[in-house]
Amino acid sequence: MASPRRVIHVFRSERYAAIALAAAAALGLLLANSVAGPGLITLAGQHLGSASIGLDLSVAHWVTDGLLAVFFFIVAVELRFELTRGELNSWPKAMAPAVAAIGGVIVPAALYLAIAGSTAAAGWPIATATDIAFALGLIAIVGRGLPPRIRVFLLALAVLDDLIAILIIAVVFAHGLNLGALIGAATAIIAVCIVSASRGPKAVRYPIIALLSVMTWYLVLVSGVHATIAGVALGLFMSPKVSARAAHALLPVNNAVILPLFAFVAALVVIPDVTTTPLSPVFWGIGIALPVGKFVGIMIAGSLIALTGRKGTGVRGWDLATVAAVAGIGFTVSLLMNELALAGDAPLRDQGVLAVLCGSAVSIVVGGSFVAWRARRTRVRQKSR
Repeated sequence: MASPRRVIHVFRSERYAAIALAAAAALGLLLANSVAGPGLITLAGQHLGSASIGLDLSVAHWVTDGLLAVFFFIVAVELRFELTRGELNSWPKAMAPAVAAIGGVIVPAALYLAIAGSTAAAGWPIATATDIAFALGLIAIVGRGLPPRIRVFLLALAVLDDLIAILIIAVVFAHGLNLGALIGAATAIIAVCIVSASRGPKAVRYPIIALLSVMTWYLVLVSGVHATIAGVALGLFMSPKVSARAAHALLPVNNAVILPLFAFVAALVVIPDVTTTPLSPVFWGIGIALPVGKFVGIMIAGSLIALTGRKGTGVRGWDLATVAAVAGIGFTVSLLMNELALAGDAPLRDQGVLAVLCGSAVSIVVGGSFVAWRARRTRVRQKSR
């Protein structure tokens, strides 16, 4: 029998995270189209909480607005580390993945708009995201021996990509702003900064930090800004030492419970009968923009910055193509964007989910093939030396 420490170690692995995400999404899609589907979809829509205090959320929204804040907290902690002490701690280091990330946002958005048209323009953010957990997990599964520069560049690009996604969520999907709640949330974040940086006993500080963090999440939720932004703010402004410990402790829960549960809930959609319900331009826009738009955008932007000839300007050639192919795996963040962008149209939202899954699946196959090929070539080259 595996020890608890061994189980936790497995749950921390990028390989496990990718497998768990894919399995949960496949299970959700399978069950949604079985006899259990109507009951599960109804259950996901059941409301829990109290409307009088702004917590009347459905089961699905408790996952997307509540639990997913933990995922964004971990992303924000990693982002701050990369910006201060990691691969993005200077402008020359950050420039190449930053330019590539911007290209990987602009081109998919433009391609989506060209296919879906102005009537479904609200869905443009869906194809702009890269799933860090799945992308790095794919490399862990099939990329044994892959040159470290590819993983580092992909990590930097995905982190910056998610930063752009966070800004999109904060700016585009804010609604009915409650200024008082927003000020309260900012005050709670300041309190978290002060308490987490203090030198008091952990037995006192940590419960206070946890309470203030929950308060921050609640105030952001009722302010009209998407609640996951609370996780981002806490990850960026909490004391680095405390936030790193918290992220480390939460990572197994995130990989084993939160992300698979989100993927399962998000994939609870009924596959439309294309003989009676044609797939909409939204489906084709997302399904094409994710694997194709991401690849083209990152290749163009990454190649342009590589042509500057400066050292440290990132990967190029087939290595850049490998990163660009893997970056089309939108999955978790794209599913969240789909939930937000198409919230007012359930049929379109369901087709958006299917498109994210299909587009990400294409990127998994193509990107995985690139990763396996580059890794194999590297191993052969090393053996021949």
